[in-house]
Amino acid sequence: MAKVTRIKTDAARYPVPQTRAQAVSAIAEIGNRQRDRERLKADMDDEIVKIRERYDKLIAPHNDDITGLSSGVHTWCEANRADLTNQGKVKTANLMSGEVRWRMRPPSVGVRNQEAVLQALKDLRLARFIRTREELNKEAILAEPEAVQHIKGLTITQREDFIIVPFETNLEEVA
Repeated sequence: MAKVTRIKTDAARYPVPQTRAQAVSAIAEIGNRQRDRERLKADMDDEIVKIRERYDKLIAPHNDDITGLSSGVHTWCEANRADLTNQGKVKTANLMSGEVRWRMRPPSVGVRNQEAVLQALKDLRLARFIRTREELNKEAILAEPEAVQHIKGLTITQREDFIIVPFETNLEEVA
C-alpha cells in the first residue's frame, strides 16, 4: 500500500473579501488599525520620554561621581605605574576591588584635506598608498541591459510590490 502524503496548511485568520464592497471595507479597516497603532506608538513614546527624563536626573549624580573617582584613580595609578606594572613588565594590576589596565590602541590615520593628501602622494610617486577600487557600475548595466544579457552570473530582476494605502485626511493644526 502506498504511503499517503498529507499537506498541512494554516487556516486563514481573516476572511478574504469576496466583493468590491468587502475589499473597500477591509482597506478602511486597515487604515483604522494603522491610525490606532500610530496613536499607541505615540503614547508609548511620550511615556518613554517621561521615564527617561526622570531616571536621567537620578543617574546624573552617579555619572559625575564615577567621572571624578575615575580621574583620581587614574592619577594615582600613573604616579605608581612602575610599582603596579612590575617596572613595565605587565599591563594589568589587580587592586583587590578591581583591576586597572594599560592598553595601547592600534595606530590610526587621520586626514584633514583628502584631495591635497592624494595629490601630494601622486606628486611624490607614492601611489601604493592610494586605493583604487573596481566595482560594477549597476546604473550603466540597467541603462543597457541587452549588452550584458549573456554574461553568466549577472541577472537583472524586477519585482512587483502590492501596496495598500488607506485614505486619510490631513487636518491642519491650529495654534
